[in-house]
Amino acid sequence: MNGLNSRVLRTVEIARATGYSVQQIRDLERLGVIPPATRTATGYRSYAPIHVQAVRAYRALARAVGPVPARCLLADLRTGCIEAAAATICALYVELARERGDVLRAREALRTIGAEATGRHEDTDDDAMTISELASALGVRPSTLRHWDAEGLAVPERVTYLRVRWYGPAAVREARIVAALRSGGYGIASIRDVMSALRRLEGIRDVDLILHRRLDQIAARTVSLLRAGTDLAAVIEACPAPDPPLRAAR
Repeated sequence: MNGLNSRVLRTVEIARATGYSVQQIRDLERLGVIPPATRTATGYRSYAPIHVQAVRAYRALARAVGPVPARCLLADLRTGCIEAAAATICALYVELARERGDVLRAREALRTIGAEATGRHEDTDDDAMTISELASALGVRPSTLRHWDAEGLAVPERVTYLRVRWYGPAAVREARIVAALRSGGYGIASIRDVMSALRRLEGIRDVDLILHRRLDQIAARTVSLLRAGTDLAAVIEACPAPDPPLRAAR
């Protein structure tokens, strides 16, 4: 056992060092998030400084990707090879970068919609679109627009007696905003709240602020992932390497 792991710590000391309760530390061990503790002759748990790093790594990962994914990730990282662990961490950064790119594209789409609305002189019936035309313009399926209609997100201005949906200019703009929010990673329930606020308040400006807050959240999650780095590296390197695959007998 190296010097890092030579100091014996009690459960209460791990809890005190990480800000978790004693029961939470036991739960993390039971779930395989942190390495198993050794037991004394009298049955008490004995931990080492590496356990403190494992708990800190979990806390930072939980802030970056959520508690449940963080538990699964750490359990997998501890039992896999270093190459696989490094690939998993890289994938987390890639996913955060993808989310940020989606939000930036959504903001750009909203600003384009806002600029078009400001520069438009007057809406006419010629600007109305059928559901098929709007679906094609947005790059979605007509069934998606029908789902948005059912959820109250983008409602057509009229439906003919043949159940043909017609979207006027205002409805088209709402559908484009919904599409932008969906591409920015928002779920249906969140978009419903946004669209309700959009109709009540300052329009696209408020939606832009909401997306800006999402960018702030992604930045905070990225910083948490960075903060987990040193502790994650220590945990991964402290785990025994898996046995190499056996060669087939010649």
